[in-house]
Amino acid sequence: MASSSSSSSRSFKYDVFLSFRGEDTRKTFVDHLYTALQQRVMKTYKDDITLPKGESVGPALLEAIKESHIAVIVFSKNYADSSWCLDELIHIMKCRDEMGLTVIPVFYDVDPSEVRNQKNKFGEAFSKQEMKNVTKAELWRKALVDASNIAGWEPKNVANGHESAAIKEIVDTVFNRLFPLNLDVDEKLVGMRDRLQDLILRLKVRSGGVLMVGIWGLGGGGKTTLATSLYTVISSQFEGHCIIENIREESHKHGLKRLQEDILSAVFKTKVQVHSVAEGKRRIKSMLCHRNVLVILDDVDHLDQLEALAGSHNWFGDGSRIVITTRDEHLLRTHRVDDVSPVTLLSHEEAIWVFNAHAYNKKKHVRDYKELSSQVVSYAAGLPLALKVLGSFLYDKDEKEWMSTLDRLKDIPEMDIVEKLKISFHGLKPEEKNLFLDIACFFRGRSRNNAMEILDACGFHPDIGITVLIQKALITINPYGEFDMHDLVQEMAHYIVRGEHPDNPEKHSRVWKCEDIINMCIEDATTENDKIEAIGYLSPYWDPSQFFKFVSNLKKLRWIHVDMFSNDDNVEGPNFHSNELRYINWTHYPASPFPDSFQPMNLVVLKMKYSFQKELWRSHKGATAENHCVTLQLRGLDIPKGFTPCLREGSECTLQLPENWCSDFCGFLMCAVGKSYSVKTKITIKQVTGGLPGMDSEDGMVWKESVVDEITYVWYFPFDSEDGVVYREWILKWWDSKYKKLMFTIGMYGHLVSKFGVRLVSRKGGSRPTVETSAAEISTDSSGISDGKDDYTPGFKIERDSKDFLKIFPRGPKRIN
Repeated sequence: MASSSSSSSRSFKYDVFLSFRGEDTRKTFVDHLYTALQQRVMKTYKDDITLPKGESVGPALLEAIKESHIAVIVFSKNYADSSWCLDELIHIMKCRDEMGLTVIPVFYDVDPSEVRNQKNKFGEAFSKQEMKNVTKAELWRKALVDASNIAGWEPKNVANGHESAAIKEIVDTVFNRLFPLNLDVDEKLVGMRDRLQDLILRLKVRSGGVLMVGIWGLGGGGKTTLATSLYTVISSQFEGHCIIENIREESHKHGLKRLQEDILSAVFKTKVQVHSVAEGKRRIKSMLCHRNVLVILDDVDHLDQLEALAGSHNWFGDGSRIVITTRDEHLLRTHRVDDVSPVTLLSHEEAIWVFNAHAYNKKKHVRDYKELSSQVVSYAAGLPLALKVLGSFLYDKDEKEWMSTLDRLKDIPEMDIVEKLKISFHGLKPEEKNLFLDIACFFRGRSRNNAMEILDACGFHPDIGITVLIQKALITINPYGEFDMHDLVQEMAHYIVRGEHPDNPEKHSRVWKCEDIINMCIEDATTENDKIEAIGYLSPYWDPSQFFKFVSNLKKLRWIHVDMFSNDDNVEGPNFHSNELRYINWTHYPASPFPDSFQPMNLVVLKMKYSFQKELWRSHKGATAENHCVTLQLRGLDIPKGFTPCLREGSECTLQLPENWCSDFCGFLMCAVGKSYSVKTKITIKQVTGGLPGMDSEDGMVWKESVVDEITYVWYFPFDSEDGVVYREWILKWWDSKYKKLMFTIGMYGHLVSKFGVRLVSRKGGSRPTVETSAAEISTDSSGISDGKDDYTPGFKIERDSKDFLKIFPRGPKRIN
């Protein structure tokens, strides 16, 4: 049941009453018009559809007219040939005069003057009825004159006679009459009218049931403006209504109990008190469950707020609508809302309208206003908050001050905008904050898949973390699979990284600008630095010795990606001193090996492309990373010591396990060498032992594709893992100590494999086995290969996943043929 927006004391059963001559338009124009009205969720009375069975046509029609908000009269050539239509018209015009019924005439294949003066074919039809009933003729004539004098629609004169376009304009007009925007709303909704109409459609105000709809988007994107404007437009359609603003702050200041009291007090227009949140929940449900209410909850940021204020659909009466604004889409999905309405940013044209509404000053002429305002609009990138803040600031400024402001914005963001955007950042967990800052500083515009290797290596759990950032409207993934975000969100991230030292990059946690890195290398390369955590550096040709000294002094370095070239391949490389280092990707690394002091305790990924090195390091490093999965991608290097030539693609071999392997060794080290331009790599390990015949299972496939020329891959797979990839207890569930063989299969599709090797890596401080079986002698003619006749595997498989890690998967026994 909807309330009139023109008279709050009346309620209407129907939004629209259609009056028409059936033989002219029932199956054509009126049918299309009725369908369009229904699609816009406007409850429409059409006698052949809406009239209840068993009711008398006359009284039911007259009552329906009284219960309607708007009457649309479709005049056609034979409309006046029906005394029924003419009597209906008299009643419509009476309701217009006495009850405020809105009347919209449509002149379908007939001119308004023909209706007004009863001429031509329309006049001929009227004359027939006039002759039959002279006493009513004058009443009919007056109703026709009055109706034809109302501004209406002539479909033949709209869009060159295209009926669909005319119907759309008529429906839009009806919709706007039902939901008129007052001047206050119009000012707020500059550029956002379409968004309001879309939101009203989602709410299906005149349908039954209870709906919860979320408005979700970036901070400063217009969610609150949209919600408050919606409240102004439709609140009178409900028996009770309230809007609770700024819930995020108010719940912290005054608690949820106070907000529960605000809802009940607003709906019942009297002071209501509750003594606990639990009591508040019970009272909201008991007092509102039979009432048709509109409740708007603005700026929600925690689930407990929704559970306390709108815990369930059954708290509210039939026809109620609950609207929730938030920056967190996950919050809405968790609360099981019926629909989520994303707030889209303004187009360039809409943004100009919004900016001008706040910036344009008739009394203060600014030369080149159009050009300068266009620059501000481009900077704001469709964010309403930025347009309002900057427009209001520039309202009373002259041309020089405008230009100075634009120059300042290149280096210093507007703090009112930054602080509003930082609210979303502050709501993140620590690892999500680091993930967001890494993406904002290094990976915007880069492939998500390429960045995942670094983010995963850093322990940020990016699979779930990226989902959280998307749901909080901080980042997006574009159609090309690349990270993206709003310009001002990235600017906010850069501001956070720079902190209180915007001009001192050596005090920033992340450094991504080449000029900053070069300046630091030149000015102070030898000072220890405990601030910088990540470096992305693509350098032109220059002497790298200063850069190596600079990197050597970074004590908190977490990851580094360097692409640089030097003609001096004998220069001494950096001496990494960071115990936090988890990822190294270095192109054109110098010839010197990593120093003996380099202890990669947490290293996960090492990639060395086009390196001048002959060996990675001289000392034994394998045990230092015994609890982490590690991937090495090397180019131009000899096979690491301990590996021997092996199988061709698709071949299988076995590795003999020594006694106490699970206690004396910490993991497998595997190496494959080959040449190709497109590589898909798959590694399978199977347990080899006796078992029941016929217990076969299908292999799963997980691929990692890369583009290379000649490359060496080295994988380290630990039995114990601090990365959460593999757990030793789980492995032991599948590996029985009496099983002494493992089967390995290497498949690098599109790649000619020339060498392959597998070995066990001793635990740090553990005793090595007395029999040298830790290096597998595997080649196509090796005696270590089982003939497979008596071998069955109860099975597990280890493969590289999409992040270059090795994972273990259980499976049923499989006979090895």
